[in-house]
Amino acid sequence: MTQPGDIQPEPMSPASVAPLEPRAEWRARDVADPADWTLQLSDDELRELDQALAHARTVSDDVLDITVDDFPLPTLHARLEAFAAELVDGRGFGRIGTIDVDRLGPDDASWIYWGIGMHLGDPWPQNARGHLLGDVRDQGKAPDDPTARGNEIGGHPLTFHSDGSDLVGLLCLNSGVSGGESLVANALYAHNELVRTQPDLAAALYEPLPYDFRGEQAEGARPYYSVPTFTRHGDRLFIRYIRPFIEASQRHAEAPRLTDLQRAAMDAYDALIFDADNQVEMLLHPGEMQFINNYHVLHGRRRYVDDPDTGAIRWLKRLWLATDVLGPDDRPERYQRTGAMDHWGKQRTKA
Repeated sequence: MTQPGDIQPEPMSPASVAPLEPRAEWRARDVADPADWTLQLSDDELRELDQALAHARTVSDDVLDITVDDFPLPTLHARLEAFAAELVDGRGFGRIGTIDVDRLGPDDASWIYWGIGMHLGDPWPQNARGHLLGDVRDQGKAPDDPTARGNEIGGHPLTFHSDGSDLVGLLCLNSGVSGGESLVANALYAHNELVRTQPDLAAALYEPLPYDFRGEQAEGARPYYSVPTFTRHGDRLFIRYIRPFIEASQRHAEAPRLTDLQRAAMDAYDALIFDADNQVEMLLHPGEMQFINNYHVLHGRRRYVDDPDTGAIRWLKRLWLATDVLGPDDRPERYQRTGAMDHWGKQRTKA
């Protein structure tokens, strides 16, 4: 039995899978210079952000009410448009820096981050509580808690995964004591390489896989949903991959059992994702923002250390965004908005 958000695609054969969007393939050596993927803000652009913040504060006391028109960036907007285009049709990840968090404070810095985000896309809810401006920091959840989400778990590393929107953004407010390096891997390249070398396993990942809802399903709905790792729409590739959530679905007796072929396919895909030649590592400092295309790039993080006594507590703000670079005709149905998570949008809240 299907439910909203499930995908039941036509079966793919090894002969029918093909490499997609080769322009967006890269290896670590191709993106070794951070200057190539960093939009460094000039003094004039930083002043423009301050002016936009001052204007937005006259519009509303609630940052969630601020639209792109309420946060005017007459000069920076064109650079942000080009940045978004590169996220969708090119490299798939980038960094923007650096706003002065010490001067602004966490609240004003978060408003500027929100304003920049509105020039990149529209906000999507990140959980069943409707968070649009989420927190990534230690929220007391244990890694073995079946309802825990990665942004709530403190200290522990996170494996490569995608989030549930076109783009995911992170603003660093506090980098903690040490660690927490961000890792990105070119999931699109890994798809294409799997197609080239093991098309039978690539075809298996075009079939739906069960995902644990982590307790955030709609009232009365089943506790898992189904979506393929790979979905082709025209000449575009859409990737959804969170292996821990796939494995966690098996705790529900009603969820489909993973087959040996599906596990072999995930193992082969993981081998490509975890290849160091297919990764970039960056450490976000306060005031730096990272944005990622969830359909082409997977992200994770290394272990980190906090020190509550000194206030060195790793704290990032998160945005999920729907980019205007992709129009309705550019997306499969599952990716038009939030698919299986439509019920998450019933309320709009901050973390």
